[in-house]
Amino acid sequence: MAIVTAKHLSLTDMKKLLFAVSILLSAGIADAQEQDSKALQETAKNFMKQGDMSNAILVLNRALQKDADNLELKKDLAFAYYLHHDYAHAIEVAKPLTDRSDVDVQCYQILGMVYKAIEERKDCEKMYRAALKKFPSSGVLFSEYGEMLWAKNEYKDAIKTWEKGIEADPNHSGNYYNAAKYYYFTTDKVWALVYGEIFLNLESYSKRTPEIKTVLLDAYKKLFTDADMSKGQDTKNEFVRLFLDGMKTQSGFIATNGITPETLSAIRTKFIVDWFAKNASRHPFRLFDYQQQLLKGGMFEAYNQWLFGTATNLPAYEQWTKTHQEEYNQFNNFQRNRIFKLPVSGQYYQTAQK
Repeated sequence: MAIVTAKHLSLTDMKKLLFAVSILLSAGIADAQEQDSKALQETAKNFMKQGDMSNAILVLNRALQKDADNLELKKDLAFAYYLHHDYAHAIEVAKPLTDRSDVDVQCYQILGMVYKAIEERKDCEKMYRAALKKFPSSGVLFSEYGEMLWAKNEYKDAIKTWEKGIEADPNHSGNYYNAAKYYYFTTDKVWALVYGEIFLNLESYSKRTPEIKTVLLDAYKKLFTDADMSKGQDTKNEFVRLFLDGMKTQSGFIATNGITPETLSAIRTKFIVDWFAKNASRHPFRLFDYQQQLLKGGMFEAYNQWLFGTATNLPAYEQWTKTHQEEYNQFNNFQRNRIFKLPVSGQYYQTAQK
């Protein structure tokens, strides 16, 4: 077997060999740096989880010495400074990120949080507008921008922003959360119900879930308070008018039995059957599809207990789960293993805030 040595190579072949070796060495060094910076980033994240921001900042700065242009490291550093209440350094790190070609939604989110913390509302609003031009389908940016407008007491602009977020990104829960609360405190009788229930299916087990369950229950009580449900409502909107018409037929049942998880389950069962008999073809709606699916699967009563039981009477709900254990387990297992997802277009029916 012949052994090739340097003296057997031509000058051209030698140059090719040296070039290949340099590429391999450079790649190896870069890979080692990346692995090293990733390890430091994980260390920093562990410090952040422990609430030790000083050490997190120290480690992230060390990592950036090895990988100075790493976007993820810089985002983590800006966020660590924010959590450390060192807003000057947080802005110093975060602001240049929004000018990068590889900027992402998180870059704007972090800078937005810092601006809100120091109440720099003018720069914050300017930033959100720029962010939404770059990411016009980002539900989270609409949600946070709306919250900033709300903090400025610009309530009409806030709800318009959340509505735009719902239309642009129907599977982001934050806009439904904010919009449901907004409509609950107005004279509206439809959208707090619709948006509140969608939120609870998108974000079923968060810290915000109990709050919206209470809003949803009270919004149903509000719905049936007036004999004329349509009074003051946007009945020019066909979806709203049909929703109210469907609920009106249950008024007599409500008058004698009140608002409880049991009566709401009965009312909503009749509503969904009626909706699919008359309106579903003209107004397809994922939330109502899901209710019908649960109804056909024998889980609708358990679903209504989950929605309204804890907000009505927690001990009574816990007793219900014990006496209806099979139904409860069936629904609970189904719910925890399903993904509730709305279509990206074609089912947005709120037009009043346009």
